[in-house]
Amino acid sequence: MEQNQKPIGIFDSGVGGLTVASEIMRQLPCESIVYFGDTARVPYGSKSRETVTRFAFEGLNFLLAHDVKMVVVACNTVSATCLGQLQQSSPVPVIGVIEPGAKAAVGVTQNKIVGVIGTERTVKSGAYVKAIKKINPEIKILSKACPLFVPLVEEGWLDNEAAFYTAQTYLLPLKNEGIDTLVLACTHYPLLAATLQAVMGEKVRLVDSAFETAVEVGRILERIGLKRSVENRPVYRYFVSDNPAKFIEVGERFLQRPIDPIDVIDPEVPYKFKI
Repeated sequence: MEQNQKPIGIFDSGVGGLTVASEIMRQLPCESIVYFGDTARVPYGSKSRETVTRFAFEGLNFLLAHDVKMVVVACNTVSATCLGQLQQSSPVPVIGVIEPGAKAAVGVTQNKIVGVIGTERTVKSGAYVKAIKKINPEIKILSKACPLFVPLVEEGWLDNEAAFYTAQTYLLPLKNEGIDTLVLACTHYPLLAATLQAVMGEKVRLVDSAFETAVEVGRILERIGLKRSVENRPVYRYFVSDNPAKFIEVGERFLQRPIDPIDVIDPEVPYKFKI
């Protein structure tokens, strides 16, 4: 297969990375995608750096075994923990979601008071604070770990009373601080966007990194001459490490398209899956 005809690989801890996949599908409609969601081991955000790094390399190796031309780490926890290591070890470009998200937040805020919500590991890493401050050091940043959001999304509880009450508990302190921008520093969180917006009110702008990440994917592929320009129908393949029924239920609700085919792999050795 010619290099530019190869698929883009997308890796996430679960269903959340579909927010990035969806935007890539929209902006780059010719590109094929191989998606791996590590649903057996989600959430990543409460795990140690060593464990997250091991899971990340297994995900990378799995996608490389599928002969992808680029890997998108659609997981903020992994991006905050070991993106540099993945980039150094990969024979193909690897991009994360933090820098695109930070760029979007800086472009949106008017009062320069920005809230960042993510997993425990992402928030503790300070990765978004560093990325935003690098662009504009004058911006005030308030960070909050919201560990229950990922299980809610994986369960498909996106807009019920449990989701709303949880969002209120996490977000009202940030709202009271006067933020005008809320960075969804986890790719699962945009699936809760309607609930989060209801809690924060219309004056607060929600920012997720999906749009900017897809733009960056297009830029890199164009620069290295690997953008797929042939008007062939793209192929989308999905892999999970557990519970495909729940992934399909939540994923199809979000993507508004069938998730088929989907395969289940051994989460302990995903890179050994026979293609």
